[in-house]
Amino acid sequence: MRTSSRKLDHIRICLEKEVESGYTGFEDVEFAHNALPEIDFEEINMKTSIFGKKLSAPFLIASMTGGHPETKEINRNLAIAVEELGLGMGVGSQRAAIEDENLAESFTVVREHAPNAFIYANIGVVQAKNIDYVEKAVEMIDADAVAIHLNFLQEAIQPEGDINARGCIETISEVCSLKVPVMVKETGAGISRDVALKLKGAGVEAIDVGGKGGTSWSGVEVYRTRDIIAKKVGMDFWNWGIPTAFSIIECNDVLPVIATGGIRSGLDVAKSLAIGAFAASAALPFLKPAKESAEAVKLELMYFIHGLRVAMFLTGCSKIAELRHAKLFVSGKFKEWLEIKGIDIRKFCQRR
Repeated sequence: MRTSSRKLDHIRICLEKEVESGYTGFEDVEFAHNALPEIDFEEINMKTSIFGKKLSAPFLIASMTGGHPETKEINRNLAIAVEELGLGMGVGSQRAAIEDENLAESFTVVREHAPNAFIYANIGVVQAKNIDYVEKAVEMIDADAVAIHLNFLQEAIQPEGDINARGCIETISEVCSLKVPVMVKETGAGISRDVALKLKGAGVEAIDVGGKGGTSWSGVEVYRTRDIIAKKVGMDFWNWGIPTAFSIIECNDVLPVIATGGIRSGLDVAKSLAIGAFAASAALPFLKPAKESAEAVKLELMYFIHGLRVAMFLTGCSKIAELRHAKLFVSGKFKEWLEIKGIDIRKFCQRR
């Protein structure tokens, strides 16, 4: 099946089927409520920057789609919304448009409607072995950065999957020699500390952990494949991966971290920032609104941003930097995992 046709398959499945995995780790993280916050809600400052580009809040729409004529309107609506709200976004894998220039418009529409927003390009690590792919992806949308995505869980289940993972770290190192900031992103199975250290050594500037708890691409491919064995194996690995909260802790003292994977509210964004991410992003919650209109996307973004502001208010944090020191309570699997890692729970919850 052509790459562009898979795009529509993925969109249809994500809109019509249950595709999420379980447990992000944020379920076991709670804020200590501050009954006397002593700040003005209206004066809370959520501004931040990424790779030198200013954002009104530390939140992005994660890579979603592109590469088929029918995806143009989705990316147009996403772009209009992030431009108007001073946020940013990533595009879906640009492989299809590099292989067929007639599909480029489904990506160039993003910069056309978001001339000032932070926009990052996106190409798979296997395709990035051809450095021209990366350069074309960046040039196509005048990107502020490029994400090299790792999706070997999906590839292992996908009928057309690229399953030769040799030479990937060398590829990433070569990409980092380009004059554009490079981040590496997982797509639902998380990134461990060992991998983060390798990425830092290769020259990567940030990590999007893409942890477990959001869209399961193993699950998406279960709906696509007709191979009985692949379908059964895909079910077995539906919940495979490192939960997003765990992956943040694994990576945040190695490289700056974007928290993606099951971020479904402004409260989730706040929790991710409190445990060490510098920004958060989500994709699936914006797919249905993007099929509707730019205004629908804006409303969903405002839901996330307002929730983040409320969390900051109720913890007495007037700036994002203060949220990173908010008092927490942790329990369950997340607490057990922190203990296994040798992290002092009391210090983690009180000051970190």
